[in-house]
Amino acid sequence: MSKILYAAGWVMTLRERRAWIRLAVAVAAYAAYLAVVLGNAGGRPLAQAGYAAALLWSVGGSVAAAVVLEMITGAGRRGGASSRLTDVRDREIGRLGDYIGQSFVVIGAVAAMLMAMAGWERFWIANVIYLCFAASAVLGNVAKVLAYRGSLPQW
Repeated sequence: MSKILYAAGWVMTLRERRAWIRLAVAVAAYAAYLAVVLGNAGGRPLAQAGYAAALLWSVGGSVAAAVVLEMITGAGRRGGASSRLTDVRDREIGRLGDYIGQSFVVIGAVAAMLMAMAGWERFWIANVIYLCFAASAVLGNVAKVLAYRGSLPQW
């Protein structure tokens, strides 16, 4: 029965479930942040909109939401400690997703450095960094989900 459920997508490993949660939380948190910042602009130039509190709440809230959701979805699972074990495939999928995600952190850091050297406003620098963090989380977890649902690329 469990093989049928797994083939249908109803059963997933702890790490796959974690990737889905982090993907959903990253998208929701960034969308909420954008809605708040665009609402704060109120007809003024976007660089004058209040963003710092929304950014901090968005980042902190996304971390807290991911932890709570992982605890809720992990509670009551059968298998005990064996469900938390990882194998070579889990580690390779995690590594692949992390490599993809980390590339966007580097892109954001380089972009922010260039923007700071060019004298751009702090609003734009902070937002390009947050955008790249969000892109890192989204694309890294998409890669993990696709690898779990398909197969790992063979280089």
